[in-house]
Amino acid sequence: MNYYIMTLFPEMVMNGLNESIIGRAVNNGLISINPVNIRDYSNDKHGHVDDYPYGGGAGMVIKAAPVYDCFQDIRQKMTGKPPKVLFMSPKGKVFNQKMATELAKEENIVFLCGHYEGIDQRALDLIVTDEVSLGDFVLTGGELPAMVMIDAISRHIKGVLNNEDSAVTESFTDDLLEHPQYTRPETFMDMKVPEVLLSGNHKKIEEWRMAESIRETKEKRPDLYEKFIHRSVE
Repeated sequence: MNYYIMTLFPEMVMNGLNESIIGRAVNNGLISINPVNIRDYSNDKHGHVDDYPYGGGAGMVIKAAPVYDCFQDIRQKMTGKPPKVLFMSPKGKVFNQKMATELAKEENIVFLCGHYEGIDQRALDLIVTDEVSLGDFVLTGGELPAMVMIDAISRHIKGVLNNEDSAVTESFTDDLLEHPQYTRPETFMDMKVPEVLLSGNHKKIEEWRMAESIRETKEKRPDLYEKFIHRSVE
């Protein structure tokens, strides 16, 4: 998987993605992360990429030309089918686990990170394939959502996780939250690990984990629980 991140703050992106599991995946050649500075495509001697919005209003808008030219340069470095170009926007479809799984099948993904009051709509119309949101709130820019999505998507790429079962048994995979987890010691602050987890009976352990996943989902995410019940009776 090759990620390209169109951004005004490439250092911010790399500082967040060079660590832990994602950093190891990069070092092992399983994924590549390529931040591209939109300012490098400015035709202004000071590197400005924004201007006042037509029609008035507060803030500045990123111009179409630097964004378009930046993408064209990225596209020339790729082979194969056109990439998914994801614009981080509160107007977009809300990102979820299913979307992460589907996007992990792509060879190249381009993230377009906005700032200020937005990006000239003409650039979006020309290059963006999907608008994606993390939820109903507004952030300063698209870098943090892009980093979150790269983390979530990469977990579904073979070899990124040491335990390949982890991506299959995580929360949201079957519209259920993950069951509680325990480790040593068996007793902590007079609180004991559930006996079934110490039994060695794998069938009973799996039954307990499923029951706990259902209980957790019903209590904490009734919306997901309803989806699970509906899917189970189909």
